[in-house]
Amino acid sequence: MAAIDHFWAVIPAGGAGTRLWPLSRSSSPKFLHDLTGQGRTLLQGTHDRLVPLVADRFVVVTGAAHRSAVLEQLPEVAAARVLGEPAPRDSMGAIGLAAAVLEREDPEAVLGSFAADHVIPDREAFSEAVRVAADVARDDWLVTLGIQPVFPSSAFGYIHLGDPLPGHAGATAVREFVEKPSVRTATEYVATGRYRWNAGMFVARPTVLLDLLATWHADFAGALRAIAADPGRLEELWPGLPRIALDHAVAEPAAAAGRVACVPSSFHWDDVGDFDSLAALLGATATATTVLGDHDLVRVVDASGLVVPGSGRTVAVVGLDDVVVVDTPDALLVTTRARAQDVKQVVEALKAEGRSELT
Repeated sequence: MAAIDHFWAVIPAGGAGTRLWPLSRSSSPKFLHDLTGQGRTLLQGTHDRLVPLVADRFVVVTGAAHRSAVLEQLPEVAAARVLGEPAPRDSMGAIGLAAAVLEREDPEAVLGSFAADHVIPDREAFSEAVRVAADVARDDWLVTLGIQPVFPSSAFGYIHLGDPLPGHAGATAVREFVEKPSVRTATEYVATGRYRWNAGMFVARPTVLLDLLATWHADFAGALRAIAADPGRLEELWPGLPRIALDHAVAEPAAAAGRVACVPSSFHWDDVGDFDSLAALLGATATATTVLGDHDLVRVVDASGLVVPGSGRTVAVVGLDDVVVVDTPDALLVTTRARAQDVKQVVEALKAEGRSELT
């Protein structure tokens, strides 16, 4: 199937993935790692998934410190299309900068923003949903892809679906975006059938996105457009940009204003948020141990869970259920799948102690 005319893939490649420490760190974040065991990093997998939709129309926005690694992993993407942020400014800064660049370059452009660290195995269903979203976006909607919940998660935000969108089969209006709820509230959401997980995937015309931003953050939109007009002003203007997610800066108020549409989607999606989700992604069970890496380095006796041997040492696990063991040259993590979310606390403590070499 042919690529979508004038459709551009924007890949914001940021974040440290602190719940996947010590595998993922600020110096080597999770999108630069092969976490599926298929020989491609998450960033490369995202690129591969989008090629049929955009051909070579990519813009990657990443931290200046990671730009060289991104270029090395994505030699197919022109160096001029890999933009380096002087400092993190969350998703609105990254996606907004790409939008400002594309607004000047391609007046007919539609951009789709897709995070560098997500896993979506069903490429055909994903592609179909994106095609519908791109068509809706040409009518000046801000469009998001809503993921069918597979359980009442309190770890994700939710999209409250409205009425079907006239003239666009497969799309609905969005009533509101809801922050991460309690499990009880999430259970109620899922039971209604009118809510979808918010995976942070947005499709829009660049001018529509920036004009919406200007409605609530005029100076922000103006600075992004000024940088696109004169890239030499990046270092001058970037430090003054607010650190805010696209969801909060644009999507939430735009939904309240009736400007957001959703394409409800059923493809499997995983943001690989912690070692529990990674173990599930790799097929770990309650009775077996899954290894990510060199299997010859792992010895297991009556144990289950996930083992990541990364130091060259042999790792032996005996008599432990649902354990997580991550061995790296300078740090060793031992926890359980049930406590995987708490790994972030270790990173926060190390930062507070000034142990930046470990984070």
